[in-house]
Amino acid sequence: MTRAKAVPETVTVHVPFRFVKRGGRKEMQLPDSASSHRKMDNTLVKALARAFRWKRILESSEFTTIAELAEREGIAPSYMTRVMRLTLLAPDIVEVILDGRQGPEVTLARALEPFASEWALQRLSLT
Repeated sequence: MTRAKAVPETVTVHVPFRFVKRGGRKEMQLPDSASSHRKMDNTLVKALARAFRWKRILESSEFTTIAELAEREGIAPSYMTRVMRLTLLAPDIVEVILDGRQGPEVTLARALEPFASEWALQRLSLT
């Protein structure tokens, strides 16, 4: 049996992308027209998990102040306060982050900056 066409030995694939810094790491970013499944920002997800865990611990009355809990965790109380502020994010924003559907502009550094307490204003400033 013979082949009708010869199979090329080399195949060249062109994939347009660029490198962007995200959370201190370099990440490949595809053009807006390309469909891609975003992966979760593990740093941001971990911070959300910590925030809700610390909130639960404080609500259980195991510790009476953030300073006491921060001392046990071995971190600065000011950092703990900034991270715990993430528990005030709108539930749909938290869901988008956990699903990895947030935009590239939503990083941990940006999420730790002061944000509006009203959920509608959060959606405008973080997305």
